[in-house]
Amino acid sequence: MADWELRPASAADLDPMLELRAVVMRPDLERLGRYDEHRVRQRMREAYEPRHTWVIEVGGDFAGCVALRPDAGSYWLEHFYLNPDLHGRGIGSAVVSRLLEQCDREGVTVRLIVLRGSPARRLYERHGFAFESEDEVDVVMIRPAAT
Repeated sequence: MADWELRPASAADLDPMLELRAVVMRPDLERLGRYDEHRVRQRMREAYEPRHTWVIEVGGDFAGCVALRPDAGSYWLEHFYLNPDLHGRGIGSAVVSRLLEQCDREGVTVRLIVLRGSPARRLYERHGFAFESEDEVDVVMIRPAAT
């Protein structure tokens, strides 16, 4: 696995995150008939909270992002995007593990939303997330704190 780091995000990180989101989500959104060049960026722009977001760096370069947003005694794992050239190298799994360790120390449940049919769902299932609900586009998954 490549050396990677998490660093706190800033407002200046938003543009590269938006572009990465558009690239990463495009195949699944097109498969679902939901890809919109503007909307794919706008949804993250409207929800972006740097104080809850980290930049993933590999070799000192921007490689992705992830957010862990608090919500009434639990967290939402959001905006988790990794450069597709780095998929399959264990970085995504290591990032999820690190964030879940924090949540377990706090004793909190974590939820996330993944697009229906996305291969990312397997990653989340390997880390203990289970189906909670779904609609025609999204699957909500939940993981209670490990005891």
